[in-house]
Amino acid sequence: MRMVDLIEKKRDGHELSTEEINFIVKGYTDGSIPDYQVSALMMAIVFQGMTEKERADLTMAMVKSGDQIDLSQIEGIKVDKHSTGGVGDTTTLVLGPLVAAVGVPVAKMSGRGLGHTGGTIDKLESVAGFHVEIDNKEFIKLVNKNKIAVIGQSGNLTPADKKLYALRDVTATVESIPLIASSIMSKKIAAGADAIVLDVKTGAGAFMKTLEDSRELAKAMVRIGNNVGRRTMAVISDMSQPLGYAIGNALEVKEAIDTLKGEGPEDLTELCLTLGSYMVYLGNKADSLQEAREKLEQAIQDGLALEKLKVFLSSQGGDASVVDDPGKLPQAKYQFELEAKEDGFIAEITADEVGTAAMLLGAGRATKESSIDLAVGLVLRKKIGDQVKKGESLATIHSNFEDVSEVKQKLYDHIKISPEKTTAPILIHEAITE
Repeated sequence: MRMVDLIEKKRDGHELSTEEINFIVKGYTDGSIPDYQVSALMMAIVFQGMTEKERADLTMAMVKSGDQIDLSQIEGIKVDKHSTGGVGDTTTLVLGPLVAAVGVPVAKMSGRGLGHTGGTIDKLESVAGFHVEIDNKEFIKLVNKNKIAVIGQSGNLTPADKKLYALRDVTATVESIPLIASSIMSKKIAAGADAIVLDVKTGAGAFMKTLEDSRELAKAMVRIGNNVGRRTMAVISDMSQPLGYAIGNALEVKEAIDTLKGEGPEDLTELCLTLGSYMVYLGNKADSLQEAREKLEQAIQDGLALEKLKVFLSSQGGDASVVDDPGKLPQAKYQFELEAKEDGFIAEITADEVGTAAMLLGAGRATKESSIDLAVGLVLRKKIGDQVKKGESLATIHSNFEDVSEVKQKLYDHIKISPEKTTAPILIHEAITE
């Protein structure tokens, strides 16, 4: 088998066999196939696409290129949730304890974040003492006991995907639906889940800017999951404005606590109940989505979800008293209000630019080497469609330095006020369950 023949085959629009895809992934991972040949193949895929079979084969070849997490010792159906990213995306912090509270095991493998704010682990480390450095044996024991635990990502999970992603990044081949879908799904499958719920974002703050592209990606991932034996569903949700109000690590933890108390932002609460309903349904803890949602709402009302958060934090060394006293979370030295310059209605809050403003404060990482300030960030006071009066606060800036003029200017540039009443964007566009 020669790589040049396979490049030619894909260039001419033919389907690659399972053996051919395995040959390519193995050869690229072990270094016997060079970057320039794989670059040529990636570009051929961008132009010719991939069949459903090819996508499933590519995904599983990447899964088999490294470690696979064995969660078989955990009782019940393990349901994982993946979000394609966004700004103020606090869903995992809410969903973990909420879904665990109704008996679905949440065995979460998370990473640290590049971008606007930290990843799930960074956010959880806002809680003093909390750590994810636990071995697999302890991880499984905690999930069986508490129905929830979070561990750091394994160093050798899908090494083929890491190499391919780095190459795609420098060869203008990132925006290929088959390659994006295979990349995401390989990590989820290698992490050992039995079923997967995907939150595919759409809009200005999302990787996929249009509903059409988001729908195509969601369908591609759902089909891959189902084709390789993992029950998979997707929800397409809006990210044209930040989710919830808080953008920043400790600030998002506080918002997650509020949401589990039943006092959280309407959009964050609704999205968590929707995604959670699919997780509970796939976990066989409810016979319908409606029953699943009722169980989740009851867990919030009864305080079971909040109690589960305390157990989860304390089991991994965290100070669970922050749940009752969020003032113990890291606090920024200064708070500044961003005052509206005119009367009107909020017409636009550009999610990715507002996220960048939070990163300028130190809430996120621009590079892997950057350090994160867990205390800083933004809390929006208004969302799209809300009325605002001149002098009213549009957002509170939490900062550890006094000069926030650059941050304020960025926010003024990307929070638009209109004299005309605007309507809030649709939060959940559709569900993909095929």
